[in-house]
Order: sequence, then structure tokens, then C-alpha cells
Amino acid sequence: MAVRLLDADRIGAIGVFCDTMSMESVPSQKTQANSEYAQRINRVIDYLRGNLDRQVKLEELAKVACFSEFHFHRIFSAISGETLNNFTNRLRLEKAARLLRYSEQNLTDIALECGFSSSATFSRAFRSGYDTSPSQFRKSGEIKKSKICKELFPEDKYGLPMSAEEKRAAFSVRLIEIPERQVAYIRITNAFELDRVLGALKTVIEWAKSQDIFSQGILFGMTVDDPHVTPKHLYRYEVCLASSFPFECMEGMSKLKMPAMRYAVIEVSGDIHKVATAWDYLYRDWLINSAYEPEHAPALEVFLDKESATDWSHFELELCLPIRKAAEMRSGRNL
Repeated sequence: MAVRLLDADRIGAIGVFCDTMSMESVPSQKTQANSEYAQRINRVIDYLRGNLDRQVKLEELAKVACFSEFHFHRIFSAISGETLNNFTNRLRLEKAARLLRYSEQNLTDIALECGFSSSATFSRAFRSGYDTSPSQFRKSGEIKKSKICKELFPEDKYGLPMSAEEKRAAFSVRLIEIPERQVAYIRITNAFELDRVLGALKTVIEWAKSQDIFSQGILFGMTVDDPHVTPKHLYRYEVCLASSFPFECMEGMSKLKMPAMRYAVIEVSGDIHKVATAWDYLYRDWLINSAYEPEHAPALEVFLDKESATDWSHFELELCLPIRKAAEMRSGRNL
């Protein structure tokens, strides 16, 4: 939760009923999952190349890849080495550069063909990416400095400089089955304003104590939106409490039934940098090399130390990624 709200590229979490969940060990043998993921992202890349003249929605691309919208952006970044927005903008600029060099089209036509709203928008993006104007490039055919040719997987401002071996040793992944449960939640809009989230956490904690369900309840956060797609003022986050005992929601609170689901889980103890690095490992290293793919449901963060949930200088969390066997999803579609 905190990682998402501090504008890093991560996803949120949920509580678990430890007394009723079953556990699996994570498969140790190599699978062909990485290749399967790469093939799906390649389909997206091909689709983008054929549709650079228009704005393609995230839902559309997720459908091409047969991935959940909740997790598509993170998977795309893990496989391609770039965010979806950066990758799309790079393709547009590269196509524009080819048209400038090899065609007689005017700047406005090139801008529209490459998905820019106007020649002015195109010129700004071209200069930002290549440190020269479209007109200058057409005359010289030279790009002296390309700002978009950055190394893949730039170090996240919250991530720790850990090797793959160090991450594997630090972040053990286990699989759990969580039964259906009743959840009370407060949904926050404009959730990048941290005070709003902290206020909702305090409210849920006080309410749960008044209902006498705090001690046995599971306190967690759940991300609804992707900060790379949703404007900050519309970004939603849900502060939740799951309970096996009956409860009555207070005003401003809602109730939902969360279905039984399997999760890949990492337990983290540390600051925001440790949490960010663990999320990165779960998506970028573990998931794409596993026999699983993400389920169409939000990822979750469980507060293991509920009394200290509002102290964000140190976290005790379970990071929970909803997953399913890859064959289960493939069997439901025609490829």
C-alpha cells in the first residue's frame, strides 16, 4: 500500500485466515512460463506497432495478452524492460523518425500517423526524446543525443540494490489458499494524499475495536487502480478488515464478499525500500518464471502488526499476489 501511494510501481494486499488456509511449496523446477509470458507480451508489442496512430486502452492490451488488467502493466514491464507508456512513446518516436527520413509527409501528417494529437505535441515529444527538433532531424538525418535510449530496468527510487541471488534468499515465496470471507472496507479516492489513507486506517481500526473483532480480524490494504493509468486525483485504495465473526458496518463503510483464491505470498519486515524490492522480486523474478499467472483480482498487503499499521517508518507485511495455474487460464480461451 505505502509503496503504491508513494508513486512507485507496485500493487496492494489482503488479510488471510491463517487457521483455515492450506499451503503449498513453490515449484523448484524450471518451467516454460517465461517463454509463455514473452509470447503474450510479443503479441501486445505487435498489436501496438499496428495501432500507433490511436490511443489504445489498457483493457484492450490486457485482452490481447490474455492477462488480468490488474497486473498487466507490471508484467509488461517485467518482460519488456520498459513501462508500457515509455515503450509506446518510444515506438511512436522511432516510427516518426523513419517517416521524417524516408517520406515526404508534412509534420502534421506524421504526428497524426504516429498517435500525437498535433504537430506541436509531436515536436515537443521528439525534442524531449532525441534532443533535436523534427525539422532539424529531417534536414540533417542525425540524432546527436537520444534521451530515450536508457538502460533497461532503471533502478526504482524505492528499490534496494540487491542481486537476484540476494532477493531469492531474502524473499521466500509460499503459496496459500484463502477461503471466502466477509470484508468491511473504506474506499479512498485521491489516495496519493497519504493523510486520507492514514485517516481511513485509523477509522477502520477504531471501528473494529468497537465491534470487538479487531484482535481476530485481518487488516489489509487493496489497490483498485494502476497509478500509471489512473490520474492521481481518481486513484482508489481500499482499507479493509476481514472477519470470520459477524459485524455491522458504520456510515461511510461498505461490505463485500471476497471469493476463495490462491495467493503467492512474501513476508516483509522493513522500510518502504524493502517493501518495494519485495514487490519487484515477486512480479519480475518469481511470477514470470513460475507455473502461475495472475488471477483477475487485486494484489493485497496484510498488516501483520495491526496496532502499528499507521506507523509507516517500518512495515510488517504480507504481500499477496492472486494467482492461478497457467493451464487453467489457457484452457478457457482459444489461441
